[in-house]
Amino acid sequence: MKSYWKILCFALALILALATPAMALTFVDAHGNEIELDDTLEAYAAVNLLGADNAARQGETNLGDLWTDALRWFAASGEIDAWFEEDDVTAGITSVDADADHIVALWNGGNLRADIPEGKFGAETLAEVLPYPNKVAVVYMTGAQLLEALEAASQALPYTEDTAAACASFMQVSGLTYAVDTSVEYDKGEAYGDNWFVANSLGRVTIGEVNGQPFDAEATYAVITSNANFNGMDSSYIFKAAAEANEKSTVTTAVVRDVVWMYLASELGNVIGEDYAEPQGRVTVE
Repeated sequence: MKSYWKILCFALALILALATPAMALTFVDAHGNEIELDDTLEAYAAVNLLGADNAARQGETNLGDLWTDALRWFAASGEIDAWFEEDDVTAGITSVDADADHIVALWNGGNLRADIPEGKFGAETLAEVLPYPNKVAVVYMTGAQLLEALEAASQALPYTEDTAAACASFMQVSGLTYAVDTSVEYDKGEAYGDNWFVANSLGRVTIGEVNGQPFDAEATYAVITSNANFNGMDSSYIFKAAAEANEKSTVTTAVVRDVVWMYLASELGNVIGEDYAEPQGRVTVE
């Protein structure tokens, strides 16, 4: 009789377990929204990637390199083509209108909020790195506009406790190299938001090369970034102006965190290796 009850209890427990749905992994983002994460995602970092303690506001970081590489890959590989809004597709916007050597990615350091520690990690780790619902955007800029965007983004350097908030605009990049000469004073124009100013003139930033080619101030570049920069967040007044001037500039439906996972799976085999052990020399703060 005891054996019978044991078997019955086991059977009931099994039925209940099968009938009860698995608990979804949820995360409360920086806007207070509860979002559901894919708890099946898993990758491995062979190195520590730095985003905590305002690291990405001070200079180039290995996490900034990884993040922007994912964005640039998304556009240059054509993966972005499936993520344009229906209205854009109807208007004929079905891909990035630039050759691969004219595609760059910019990501503001204030939107990298946590480290990816060495070892296994999942979707929650990336949500902690970027606790905002940012989507991938494409902004078409002339080289001259791109230079001014980097000048404005670097205006608060060198990083100190007093300039930390304004240094949120500092750009991590993929597809180009640039240098900031902090001995040259930023030429402040009209105030833009609480912490930034429009550039009256340019002189602190120089762009070295773009995807192995000489920088061209007259060329048009496709800048892959976030919807926040597209809309002029932080020092990004040039992004907003450029987007309004070129009707092909747009915000896609792709969530940035998802794109980073796509890059990890498709290009890195879900392993972040020694290539990202250190910053790769894309940005020099002099």
